[in-house]
Amino acid sequence: MRTKLSSFNFNLPKELVAQYPADERDQSRLMVVHRDTGKIEHKIFKDILGYFNDGDVMVFNNTKVFPARLFGQKEKTGAKIEVFLLRELNHDARLWDVLVDPARKIRVGNKLYFEDENGNDALVAEVVDNTTSRGRTIRFLFDGTEDDFQRELSRLGNTPLPKYIEREPEAIDRDRYQTIYAKELGAVAAPTAGLHFSRELMKRLELKGVNFAELTLHIGLGTFRTIDVEDLSKHKMEAEYFRISREAAETVNKGIQANKKICSVGTTVMRSIETAVSAEKMLKTVEGWTNKFIYPPYEFSIANSMVTNFHLPKSSLLIMVCAFGGFELVMEAYNEAVKEQYRFFSYGDAMLIL
Repeated sequence: MRTKLSSFNFNLPKELVAQYPADERDQSRLMVVHRDTGKIEHKIFKDILGYFNDGDVMVFNNTKVFPARLFGQKEKTGAKIEVFLLRELNHDARLWDVLVDPARKIRVGNKLYFEDENGNDALVAEVVDNTTSRGRTIRFLFDGTEDDFQRELSRLGNTPLPKYIEREPEAIDRDRYQTIYAKELGAVAAPTAGLHFSRELMKRLELKGVNFAELTLHIGLGTFRTIDVEDLSKHKMEAEYFRISREAAETVNKGIQANKKICSVGTTVMRSIETAVSAEKMLKTVEGWTNKFIYPPYEFSIANSMVTNFHLPKSSLLIMVCAFGGFELVMEAYNEAVKEQYRFFSYGDAMLIL
């Protein structure tokens, strides 16, 4: 039976889309959904400690968000241009795949100037290719060291908040739109399930004997793209780079063999580990690209529990969560979340599925 996109719609009041993070990371709300009984509990995120024990494994995505939004102007005309850095295509040549807005004003050969707060041209880029209707390839013309270049990007760039957060980035976002364990620079969006973990909570989990495994998946804009086909078997995800180390695979596999809880912290972790399943249903060491799209019915091989945020109607993220938690139960939980006024999306509350 084909799964239809329209099945994953629900009424989400606009005011429930969180515009700011909770005051403290681990003080957001936590809905706990039990797949075996259908029971739904309402907790605070730090209560997650009570659901995990010695030898259980939590798998985290340690990607780090870079300040991907730049505001500049076009040479000669001075027209204002927004540039969204998607990914680095060639490190040595400083070539980047970007989105530009408004796209109609930008042509190959145009130079773009990005000024600092004093009005000085801190970075200059040249458009070298038209890749899509909105996308371009640009080359940064910069003679300094790589460290100097990254410093300038960080100084001039803005936190790439999703469009559902209807405000300009603020100082708080530099810290809070980043997990505390972020290490590998390369994402244009945060793995938001991990935003709820505070240092204190991580330490308490560690003291309880919970093991941590880290992988890397650099989240691109494809995660947020709308699905425009009713038949989900025809939807194609954009490929994203990911890497699972030998150490991470060994930690997870040890937990599987001991029949422990293996918890995927977020949908990006779930996509990664489900892309790297061995014939023996164990986790493999992998580096590459994944365009895996998980939708019901789907048999999961690695994780038996999951932490995730509350996602938007008809999104690939909600569809994956329904595949893991069961369509009826997850949609019931979402209706309850709306009724109980849980906060949705990146800065919103969390769900633990057991």
